[in-house]
Formats: sequence, C-alpha cells, structure tokens
Amino acid sequence: MDIKPRIEDYEGRKPPQAIDIEEAVLGAMLLESDVVTDLLSQLTVESFYKRPHQLIFAAMAVLASGNNPVDIFTVSDELARQGNLDEVGGSAYLSQLSTKIGSAAHVDFHAQILQEKYLQREMISVAYNVLHDAFDSDLPAMELINHAQDQIFQLEEHGARSKVISIKTALSRTLDRISTNQEREDGLSGLPSGYVDIDRMTFGWQPGDLVILAARPSVGKTAFALTMARNMAVDHNIPVAFFSTEMSSEQLMTRLLISEAGLSAEKLSGVIKMSQREWGQLNNAIGRLEKVPFSLDVTGSISIHEFRSKARRLVSRDHVKIIIVDYLQHMVGPANSQSREQEVAAISRILKDIAIELNIPVIALSQLSRELEKRGGGKRPQLSDLRDSGAIEQDADIVMFLYRPEYHGLQDETSFPGETDVIIAKHRNGETGDVKMRFVKSECRFVDYNDFSSGEANYVPSRMNQ
Repeated sequence: MDIKPRIEDYEGRKPPQAIDIEEAVLGAMLLESDVVTDLLSQLTVESFYKRPHQLIFAAMAVLASGNNPVDIFTVSDELARQGNLDEVGGSAYLSQLSTKIGSAAHVDFHAQILQEKYLQREMISVAYNVLHDAFDSDLPAMELINHAQDQIFQLEEHGARSKVISIKTALSRTLDRISTNQEREDGLSGLPSGYVDIDRMTFGWQPGDLVILAARPSVGKTAFALTMARNMAVDHNIPVAFFSTEMSSEQLMTRLLISEAGLSAEKLSGVIKMSQREWGQLNNAIGRLEKVPFSLDVTGSISIHEFRSKARRLVSRDHVKIIIVDYLQHMVGPANSQSREQEVAAISRILKDIAIELNIPVIALSQLSRELEKRGGGKRPQLSDLRDSGAIEQDADIVMFLYRPEYHGLQDETSFPGETDVIIAKHRNGETGDVKMRFVKSECRFVDYNDFSSGEANYVPSRMNQ
C-alpha cells in the first residue's frame, strides 16, 4: 500500500496531529478485534500523521483484507514480511501500543479526531499547491480557480464519506420526517411544484433527488420549469434558484411577466401598444414578483464546480430549497473528461451528489437526441432518447419528458391547443405514467389540465365534454 509524502512543516509550525490518539486507536485495533472492521471503513493510511503508525495501519489493512486476525503477532509478522518492522520500532513498539488503549467505547470519537486532523493537513497541502500555482503557473486565472475548487471538493467529499451514522440515528431521522409528513395537510412529502396532477404522482419534489426534465428544442421545457419556479416562489413562498445557461435575465423576466401579467409577448416587446389598464396589470405583476424568494443566475456555460460552489452559498445564505438548471448539456464538466459522454456523465453524477449533499431537489433540464425525429409512430420520447449519456438515466431519481403532438404535426380533431403529455418515464420511489397538461403559448406557461384560467385554455374538444 503506497503512503503519500506530506509537507512536514509550514512557516516553522508542525501540521495538525494527535499522536496520542493515533496510539490509542492502533492499540484498540491490536486488542479489540470487534473494532477493526469499523475503523478500517472510517480511516485511511493518511488519517495517521506519524509514519510508523501509517505503516502499522497499512499492515492491519492487508491482514484484514485476507480475513486474517489482527493482533500483535500477526501485525509484527506482516511488517517483517514487508521489511518495515524495524522502521516502526519492532515488536516492542507494538506491545507498547497495546498499553495505550483507554476504552474501546471511545474509539469512534477518536477516529473522528484523526479524520479532522487529516483534513486540516490536507487543507494546508491544497493551500500550498494553490499558492505555488498562482505564483508560477501560466494558466488562465479561471482555470487555476477551477483546479483549486476541484481539490477542495475532492477533500470535502472524502470528509463527507467518512461520516458513518448508526442505524439508531438513521431511524430517528426517518421517524422525524414521517411525523412531519403526517402533519401536512397537502398530502405531499416533498416540495409542491404548483402543478396539482404532477404533485399527485410524485408527492412533491423530494430532498436529495435529481429530477431530469427532457424534451426536444422548442417543446417548452424552459417554460415548464420557469412556470413551476414561479408557482413555488409566488404561491408557496419557497426559495427557488434558477440557473439559465442560454437566456439572459431580461429574457427570463420577460417570460415571467408575460405569464404573471397575462399579457402577450407582442405587447411587452412594444409591437402592440398597451392600454392604461394593461400597464396596471404589468405593474401589479412586477409588484408580486419582486417580493418573492427567487434567485437567478445567467452564467453561460457554467462549470459544474462553479455551480456547486454557488449552490452551496445559495442554500447557506438565501435558504434556497430547490435548484433548477436550464440546461444540463450547456454545463462544463471536469477538465479530465476524455469524451463528451464522459463529461455529461460526470456532470450528471455531480448534480446528484449536490442534491444529496445539500439535501434539496435539483431539477436539471436536458435535451433529447435527434434520433427521436427519425423514429416512426407518435415520436413519444423514451429513456434511450436522453442525449449524450445513459448515465443521466442511471443518476436521476425521476425522469420526465414533455410530449406535444402538435410539435410533431400529429394533432387530430380530438386534440386541443397546447395539449401536452408529461411522461414520467422513471420514478425511483413511485409510480410512472402520463400527466395531461396544457401549454398556453400566448402566456409562455403550462397549466394543469383542468385549469381554465386562460382564454387560450378554454377550448375543450367534444371528447372531454362527454
């Protein structure tokens, strides 16, 4: 097992360490076989600062991986076999370690201390590397920043993965959530989308879930997501963050105002002049929207690491409860991606990690492959149509498609204007199926099937009156 070199000193100061705790942990492993497996899952060689302790822990890991007992004699033999016994101080030092143990009951707490010290040491190492690169590298500043973020994120993920909790704690948290859900009057367990029929099938957007909303260009996925964001922020006062990679803030706000004020795009663009009453409608809509908890980011081609950093700040500072990304294929993945498919797979995986880490739903819009257009029949989207990577389907908890027959020229006399099927093709924790909705084109918004608040939605074909 390789042992990574470390920075010994920085400005005359020793890196963070806890030698006495290292001795106590190794002593517990030598004497208490029950703790070996747990500690091997929580700690790594780098968790120990003192090199002899690293060598001893590495020998223990080798023994455990072969289902061999871990004690003073077997560890001594393994160190001798590796040629490291003298370097650690011989069998006498192992015997000395066995006297350092206080109580095995405290070993989990001691392991946490070692991890804290390790993470502090790694932070010093990362900071040193960033300082060196900033002075000596010819790379662009943003590339240096992204590289620094990569190192920080990797370090944070390492720390997060070490947080093992007991089944008692997990059950307690689960029971608290069940009790909270039982007290809700809306029958949901997650955040309401503002689409009644969607919520009925999904029970709301769940914390930690990655939801993919996919459609062909111009079908209306941005309008669907923006309407949903409006519903959540305005009607339910839920803090929402909306990331757009292809539209300006003015374009997005114009769409929101069209929907909120019930005015046409022609009137807001000045093609048709507005009446005094319509100006009043617009001002009222502005008054409603400017008070809601809605954050907007229009960074084009945002890197996944920059997105992660911003998402953390939004959740911490603005208490954002859901993040919507428009759209996934316009994000920039890790620099070490070997292909576009690998890059999209990495973006998808990190989006899921962010949802879990921040304990919020993340909804990412996605393009569908052009191959859909070549297929015969009704051209209804399916999971294999997800563009660039099958990993999107694998990572997502929910995959939804928007299907509008009129977009493909497939409407008939029984269709109604804006008829849309929201196809829930994957639902990790619930049912799949179709939800019928309406796209109100003049107002750039989607509404529930039974919502007739818009003039354009008042048309109902004869089959619906039966």
